[in-house]
Amino acid sequence: MRFLPLIAATFFMVSGGPYAIEDILGGAGFARAIVILLVLPFLWSLPTALMIGELASALPADGGFYIWVRRAMGPFWGYQEGWLSLSASIFDMAIYPAIFVLYLGKFNPALTAGWHGYAFSLAVVAVCCVWNLRGAPAVGEDSVWLSALLLAPFAVFVLLGIWHGVAQHPAVQWSQPASESALSTAILVALWNYMGWDNASTVAQEVENPQRNYPRAMMLSTIVVAVSYVLPLLAMALSGLSVDSFSTGDWMTAAASIGGPLLGIAVVVGGMITGVGMFNALVMSYTRLPMAMAEDGMLPVVFTRRNRRGVPWVSVLVCGLAWALALKLPFERLISIDLILYGSSLLLEFVALVVLRFREPQLERPFKAGNLAFACALSVGPTALIAYALWASRSDKLMHSNSALGAVPALLFAVCVGLLGPVLYWFTAAPRARRLAAAQATD
Repeated sequence: MRFLPLIAATFFMVSGGPYAIEDILGGAGFARAIVILLVLPFLWSLPTALMIGELASALPADGGFYIWVRRAMGPFWGYQEGWLSLSASIFDMAIYPAIFVLYLGKFNPALTAGWHGYAFSLAVVAVCCVWNLRGAPAVGEDSVWLSALLLAPFAVFVLLGIWHGVAQHPAVQWSQPASESALSTAILVALWNYMGWDNASTVAQEVENPQRNYPRAMMLSTIVVAVSYVLPLLAMALSGLSVDSFSTGDWMTAAASIGGPLLGIAVVVGGMITGVGMFNALVMSYTRLPMAMAEDGMLPVVFTRRNRRGVPWVSVLVCGLAWALALKLPFERLISIDLILYGSSLLLEFVALVVLRFREPQLERPFKAGNLAFACALSVGPTALIAYALWASRSDKLMHSNSALGAVPALLFAVCVGLLGPVLYWFTAAPRARRLAAAQATD
């Protein structure tokens, strides 16, 4: 995978455009939403990008963050890193086919009514799994034109919004009353929309010149994602559009108000592309984890099988089946579940960064994220944000109050899922891990 496809794939793993930020406006208003989206990259995205830039360039192997944590802290913590990421994917991946279905329904609600919506979600899973069998370079190159197609309507949207603001001078409602809970929701949604930078690391062995390209791709992707969020909101504000009742899926209405029905249709098509593009890029990322873990004896050896393009096809098929089964989980994909699982795995990566500085000071690091003190400080912002997110979502419950799961706190459920990792390790992977550790010690 070359440099530009790596940026495009990272863009889809993290963002996929402004399609999931609508709820930030309802909770914060234009001014606060723009401030939140501008500040978070410095507290969350940039530290993560610097950490990934160093570790991915120093240890460019398929499996990415799993390899870093295992090398720094041993097989047990490596297994936990893989488990946390793969279990988080179960709750995360069902969102993207849902985005595709949501925007497809804008053309005609009957298209996605009843079982039709589920059928289209399954089709997204199947198509993307087959798509991934073509290899990481193909997925990256396809991500370039997919990102161009989905961002093109927003480029027109931004230009028209600014033109409306300059030519017509409409009244701009920069701020609006916001409750504490609504503002917390806006921050959580924004934080979720900036998650996933480390996912690009799992295909490092399939990236051209990873030592040079990863740090540059992380920095540029951070800028592209932030700009793709902020400029549409700024254009919408300048055009005089209201944020009242603006929620997920309403970009079509905003685009039609500024540019007419054709622009609205183009934005709807872009939303469908976002759902497919994000799912497709993340299939590429997540499916390298079981393969890398199997190569270390953590999972059955069958996961190491690759096709002639180097794709771990067994992993693709098994993960695809798991994601397909998760499409109709009887609870909402709450942000808090994603954050505690993903956040825990991210913090392990920051720990690995520091531990490797101590344990392997002579490790060749083509890109270095500052001195030791700076590397230690990188995790402060992400840790504080994860702690805030967990506190803010402490009262979230699982969906369907009439079911047995309905009264279970989402955070408790996520903690239980995370704690399954050590249990599974000791029952399935510990014997092989001890032999691996002994072999490494002998070497």
